[in-house]
Amino acid sequence: MTAVLSLKDATLSLDGNAGRVDILHGITLDVQKGQSLALVGPSGSGKSSLLMLMGGLERASAGSIHALGQDLTAMNEDGLARFRRAAMGVVFQSFHLIPTMTALENVATPLELAGNKDAFAKAEAELATVGLGHRTTHYPSQMSGGEQQRVALARAMVVRPQILLADEPTGNLDESNGTSIMDLLFELQARDGATLVLVTHSNALATRCDTVVRLRDGRIEEATA
Repeated sequence: MTAVLSLKDATLSLDGNAGRVDILHGITLDVQKGQSLALVGPSGSGKSSLLMLMGGLERASAGSIHALGQDLTAMNEDGLARFRRAAMGVVFQSFHLIPTMTALENVATPLELAGNKDAFAKAEAELATVGLGHRTTHYPSQMSGGEQQRVALARAMVVRPQILLADEPTGNLDESNGTSIMDLLFELQARDGATLVLVTHSNALATRCDTVVRLRDGRIEEATA
């Protein structure tokens, strides 16, 4: 079986004020089509950095990263941006909505960038799917945290991505909102057959995934299915 995401000896080092910092060390990992994989571990273990490598949002210092058969390490920034638009959805802890745009405009943006003529109709349908059909004209500042994360999830899924990356998507939410967001995330993943990689501190949430990969000090400590 061909992996949707494949990392081989991937390393990440960044230059900081105190010199070069090694964040990830020789990560080798395959994620299969339709699989849900949780990245867990203590703060500073490299979970979010690994997710960023998978999305081409950080560049590996060494090793290789392939997504859907494409070598992300060989792409320039424009190529990576086009690839993400076409094949990936990303959900962040802090929502990352555009404050001057309505919910509808936020969700329609990735479709518009891709030249989709039905961008607003599809965005409206996706907002209805996440329970926000009545909030299309509202701005982020007029919505609760849970509603903003629903908008962010709709924006990520409206392009029907083959790969969904989620970085602590419930981190800024209370338990009730967090649970409903994760229920929705798994429902949408199943609907589209997407491959999900999820960074979380929650063991309860991690156990809902097919595979759990535990990181420590920038290395894979164990992987359990």
